[in-house]
Amino acid sequence: MKPMKLIAFNGSPRKKWNTATLLEHALKGAKDNGAKTELIHLYDLDYKGCTSCFACKLIRGKSYGHCAIKDDLLPVFEKVEAADAILIGSPIYYAITTGETRCFLERLMFQYSVYDQNHSTLFKRKIRTGFIYTAGAKEEMVKEMGFDRNAQATEMAMARIFGSCESIFVTDTLQFDDYSKYVSTLFDPAEKKRHRDEQFPKDCKKAYEFGVRLVRKGM
Repeated sequence: MKPMKLIAFNGSPRKKWNTATLLEHALKGAKDNGAKTELIHLYDLDYKGCTSCFACKLIRGKSYGHCAIKDDLLPVFEKVEAADAILIGSPIYYAITTGETRCFLERLMFQYSVYDQNHSTLFKRKIRTGFIYTAGAKEEMVKEMGFDRNAQATEMAMARIFGSCESIFVTDTLQFDDYSKYVSTLFDPAEKKRHRDEQFPKDCKKAYEFGVRLVRKGM
């Protein structure tokens, strides 16, 4: 039986910090359950957001159902169409995902979205999709400021286009190794470190289990 394929996208500019670490744990969970995995760092790619050319919507157009822009996302979208699950990780910057993540999502989703009464999808299969969000803010602030609600519309669109979507939020993350080097009096460095030492291993376990769910058959 062909193994499932999970592709993860790191929407953080940092390759060895909170978001990337959680994605790596998710991929390990998938790999330990027989899946093939790949991690793509979005900040390594050269692309921009949707340009509203509408070539993907043009009746009998040669790019109908596919983004017409020829840049680094073209081979990435080919990989998505061959995947069984995709996972996007991003820190929260000013209440929403990073700009690089947002541009990627615009291009990914719009090509498959149909302007019809049923909000149909041109994606040919149902696959699992997910998000891992990280935030320096505490969980209560994430809820108070609506960071989680901001993500819901995108997740609903992902579920409509691809078949399903779920997400996890990891909060109160550590921004720096040494808070004394930065203007950051908003935070208590000792409390931040304590939380990191106690909670982040649990969050990594949660990410691992998320990766397992994304590739487990029959769920």
